[in-house]
Amino acid sequence: MAVARRKALERREPTFAAKPAAVIDLKLDAQDRLGAPVAPDDGGATVPVARKSRRATGGRERGRADPGDGAEPAARRKAGGRGGGRRPRSLLFRLLYWMVVIGLWGMIVAGGMIAWVAAHLPPIQSLEVPKRPPAIEIVGIDGHVLAMRGDMGGAAVPLKQLPPYLPQAFIAIEDRRFHSHHGIDPIGILRAVIANILHRGVAQGGSTLTQQLAKNLFLTQERTFERKLQEVVLAVWLEHKFSKAEILDLYLNRVYFGAGAYGVEAAAQRYFGKSSR
Repeated sequence: MAVARRKALERREPTFAAKPAAVIDLKLDAQDRLGAPVAPDDGGATVPVARKSRRATGGRERGRADPGDGAEPAARRKAGGRGGGRRPRSLLFRLLYWMVVIGLWGMIVAGGMIAWVAAHLPPIQSLEVPKRPPAIEIVGIDGHVLAMRGDMGGAAVPLKQLPPYLPQAFIAIEDRRFHSHHGIDPIGILRAVIANILHRGVAQGGSTLTQQLAKNLFLTQERTFERKLQEVVLAVWLEHKFSKAEILDLYLNRVYFGAGAYGVEAAAQRYFGKSSR
């Protein structure tokens, strides 16, 4: 009895030799952390859900990340390596983008220059269509014109008294979109620019009938950029003040047709010896 009691009171050291080495795993797993999912055991208590040991599975779990170990950010980095998953912008898209940007800036600059030119013109309210240039006719005793000094300005012929094909011919040759634009024809300007670039010189003009009338009434014949901008401003003013029929009437009776003849009546008398009617 005494021997048995003495053996029971002796200190016993713990040993782990009884358990297989493959089962022993002292490393903390994700399920051992606070807030890990738990499952009820047979006695009603909740215990952490056990996972297979990394050592038991041969290390196959080592390369697999847990949901809380930053797997989702890693996946995002992997998927968003090229701009967050967005496709790279194509060359055509960039070209269109810069064309729109340059076009907008060009419109702003052009608007500013036109405003500057308009500020240096006489007040629009004081602009009036100038009178015909004076001329001197030397007439014989029988009434025939013997000579003329100065520019030849024939009598003003109303548009209704002219043959219908005469104004139609001017519109077809000079400004076929005369009845649709407001003094400036962007399509005609673009066509003229392309033609001049291809011919490496001035091959076509983009001026409308209204612009030509503005140049003949108010401006000089010099070819400068400032004069062209003044022509644009005055053409818009003419379109605002007069109707299309009035502008065409002014054009046919006031534009210079060469050889000192202003207007179709003077040109018809000068070149054909008959009235424009």
